[in-house]
Amino acid sequence: MRSIHDNLQAVRKRIERAAEAAGRDPAAVRLLAVSKTHAAAAIEAAYRAGQRAFGENYVQEALEKMDALRGLAIEWHLVGPVQGNKTRLAAERFQWVQTLDRERIARRLSEQRPAELPALNVLVQVNVSGEASKSGVAPHDVKSLANVVRTLPRLRLRGLMAIPEPGADRARFQGVKALYDELQAEFGFDTLSLGMSEDMEQAIAAGSTLVRIGTAIFGERRRVKDAA
Repeated sequence: MRSIHDNLQAVRKRIERAAEAAGRDPAAVRLLAVSKTHAAAAIEAAYRAGQRAFGENYVQEALEKMDALRGLAIEWHLVGPVQGNKTRLAAERFQWVQTLDRERIARRLSEQRPAELPALNVLVQVNVSGEASKSGVAPHDVKSLANVVRTLPRLRLRGLMAIPEPGADRARFQGVKALYDELQAEFGFDTLSLGMSEDMEQAIAAGSTLVRIGTAIFGERRRVKDAA
């Protein structure tokens, strides 16, 4: 069994190869290690191997890990849906929320972000496949939500996030990038969060600037009770 250190090295190589194949600078693609359901010890191992940004799906689970790893300079991203009763904790403890898809949640995050902290980085999640089981804003509604978010003083709108359906073709990824490009100049976007363990190459070829990788780093997720 390969170590987390070895897995990280392999993922970084995949990112480098994919970027070079697309004629892009590998340094333009950030790696987010998605550590949901994995123990704090696994996160610490990845941290010791040079990884600094980690993604969690469930606020309560993430808080336990944050407390256990308080001494490490970790950048925490919330990559699961934001529940209304968890907005204060999300606003207080995370540096990024990648799954913003409702005006009500945006306003609460801004109101509850502590004044002594930098503005909370947020991405609007786009439901590009129209799947009822997935969160996210329909592509034609992204601009209206972005217009609201950019008026909120404690949020910093950075770009878009999407989760194409398994086996999505190249056109799906290119469609997300086209929407990002359409809005980039108007809203100052600098982050397109697109691509996971199975499809990071397609995402990078399309123009993703941040890939969310869990299984390829930590292995199959453990089964845990939803503690969002």
